[in-house]
Amino acid sequence: MTFVIGMSWAKSWESALTACYKEGVTTHPPPAPPTLEDVARVAGVSRATVSRVVNSVRNVDPKLRETVERAIATTGYVPNRAARSLVTRRTGGIALVVSEPERHVEAFTGGVFGDPFFGRVVEGVVAHLRPQGLHPLLMLVDSDEEREKLVPKLRQEQVSGVLLISLHPAEDPLPRMLTDAGVPTALFARPGRPAPVSYVDVAHQDGARLAADRLVERGCHRVATIAGPAGTPAGQDRLAGFRDAMARHGHAYVAVAEGDFTEHGGERAMERLLAEDPALDGLFVANDLMAYGALTVLREAGRRVPDDVAVIGFDDSRVALSCRPRLTTVRQPVEEMGAAMARMVLDRMADPAGRAESVIFDAELVVRDSA
Repeated sequence: MTFVIGMSWAKSWESALTACYKEGVTTHPPPAPPTLEDVARVAGVSRATVSRVVNSVRNVDPKLRETVERAIATTGYVPNRAARSLVTRRTGGIALVVSEPERHVEAFTGGVFGDPFFGRVVEGVVAHLRPQGLHPLLMLVDSDEEREKLVPKLRQEQVSGVLLISLHPAEDPLPRMLTDAGVPTALFARPGRPAPVSYVDVAHQDGARLAADRLVERGCHRVATIAGPAGTPAGQDRLAGFRDAMARHGHAYVAVAEGDFTEHGGERAMERLLAEDPALDGLFVANDLMAYGALTVLREAGRRVPDDVAVIGFDDSRVALSCRPRLTTVRQPVEEMGAAMARMVLDRMADPAGRAESVIFDAELVVRDSA
């Protein structure tokens, strides 16, 4: 008897609980979890600022960070990366894409990985992403066919954001292709074609002016330059800045030989310049790797550096310290630029509707032995 009554009571209680639960779900749904917008409203800041704090971006003003953190505590906001992945069908992965015009893959990888500049970019990117448990997937794109396949491949690999290094940005459609596809993207260097994409860059023209000022200060009168490829914004800007500064110093003509940012390209360009003016006494080279090649040719020609020819490079890469004599060069803070690019793509992943952002870093002249 007791057993039967207990069963009956239990079933009645279960029915009552079920009814209450159904009523609660239908008439009193649980409150929606707080969002980035809720935190921004409570903190009195923009949604982008909140996303930077949530993503542990370092260059947020400490007072703003404290305000946002109080708002997060007040609202009870919790970043839900798993939920975001279910909605977007992405895992939050990041790809480091290196894009180059079509050529043989051996030449492509040799050119990229043989340049210490690339390693410095990667170092900055990894330094920012690693503490957040993110490790970029490296992807090399060296043909139009590969570019067309990139966006589907990113989705297949469940990649949410792209860090793009374009070796010839003036010709590269990828920045526009990625933004049109809605892929959060950050680019190293200004895009050659207009596109609503975030990017980092250095003040190339200002850096080239520093080189011109230094050569004039040393008393150089027959000045030449080895420029970067005309199809790159960096090559164009460094040449324009150098010519402008030399003109302001009264030098109406500067001999120019175009290189390709490689050591061999620097050698060939230096040979052309010496053929045009064997008595040149000042040289600005658009990157350190070409400067290394130029120094080799000058040494073989019996020209002493800096006694006969003062030489200045651009980048302040490890190559600058390998040169003999050690290379005076214009420094661009590549590691910091890589880290800023990584921060940008995280911002865009957290806030896809945010505006494209640019950060331009100052250049600095590093004086060593060559000028």
